[in-house]
Amino acid sequence: MDFAFTPEQESIRDAVEKICQSYDAEYWRRQDQAGEFPEAFVKDMADGGWLGIAMPEEFGGAGLGVTEAALMMQTVARSGAALSGCSAIHINIFGPMPVVVFGNDEQRSRHLPALIRGEDRTCFGVTEPNAGLNTASIETKAERNGNGWVANGRKLWTSTAQTANKILLLARTTAKEDCARPTDGLSLFYTDLNRDYCEVQEIDKMGRMAVDTNAVFIDGLPIPGEDLVGEEGKGFRYLLHGLNPERVLVGVEAVGIGQVALERAVQYAREREVFGRPIGQNQAIQHPLAKAWAELAAAELMAFKAAALYDAGEECGAEANAAKYLGAEAGFSACETAVLTHGGMGYAKEFDVERYMREIFIARIAPVSREMILNYIAERVLDLPRSY
Repeated sequence: MDFAFTPEQESIRDAVEKICQSYDAEYWRRQDQAGEFPEAFVKDMADGGWLGIAMPEEFGGAGLGVTEAALMMQTVARSGAALSGCSAIHINIFGPMPVVVFGNDEQRSRHLPALIRGEDRTCFGVTEPNAGLNTASIETKAERNGNGWVANGRKLWTSTAQTANKILLLARTTAKEDCARPTDGLSLFYTDLNRDYCEVQEIDKMGRMAVDTNAVFIDGLPIPGEDLVGEEGKGFRYLLHGLNPERVLVGVEAVGIGQVALERAVQYAREREVFGRPIGQNQAIQHPLAKAWAELAAAELMAFKAAALYDAGEECGAEANAAKYLGAEAGFSACETAVLTHGGMGYAKEFDVERYMREIFIARIAPVSREMILNYIAERVLDLPRSY
């Protein structure tokens, strides 16, 4: 068992760090305060080819695995970009995977190169106001219209929809009562987010102000027949294929946020003097920081174990879910410790830890709650009866 990254993987981290160095704490503070999308950062990542890190080489991607993608996303988060940087590119890493895996050659050649170059921007249209985690109960419908479809419905928590020109849309194409299972009859489309038929309303939220989150109202959206991904009615299964990589990425992003928060707290503890001595000399400061380091290190190991299993084609559901859970919890604890280490200054924007604290909450909530992860582990690993 080798825990070391390969020289090629280390070079990925070094190259991404070099890009991130051009975007310092002041840049991210400014984007957060203004609520402006980090276009310059995304362009630099696209120009470097990083948006296609896990995409097939034949379409302009790097053809690498989840391990490399996770290493890249952790590096972005740890640079101080946190989720303001990660969420700006996150959808490109896992979002188009149903097109890669289940789409046909024409769809891949039509869609992937533009995504990799950053010319297209997509959003994820799955969550709905009345469904939440119960995806089988989504109400958005796509009905046949000649060779195509017409979609109507509402989507919620749709990130980057303000500027996206594409949407990966899950819609019901067969009524639930006519299906053998509730998850049947859902179809996946990768199509234009046509503003003539879609109203996008931004949600004012607690953190990650630089990356928009939206409610999308779909009224008669025409979808060409060639935009159906895979087979009709199998969209839910296609989404499941991408859940484990997404959980790994969210987990390592949370670890990265926790790591940069810890770095800031340690630096402050060394420099801040009270009663004639640095506060970092006090065990009441030292012990929470040391505990945060240990928790982050453990979460990081689980995330990269899950990534390695996925890349090897092995079952990794428990590990991927655990990685998301442990990363979010360790990241949150580290951010809380960082704010408290700073004392009153932890509440000041100029020290940045308050932004990390606001953003880390997302990893605890989305894309799946802590409680649902624990349900999964209880049922699938511990063989306990289903509780819901």
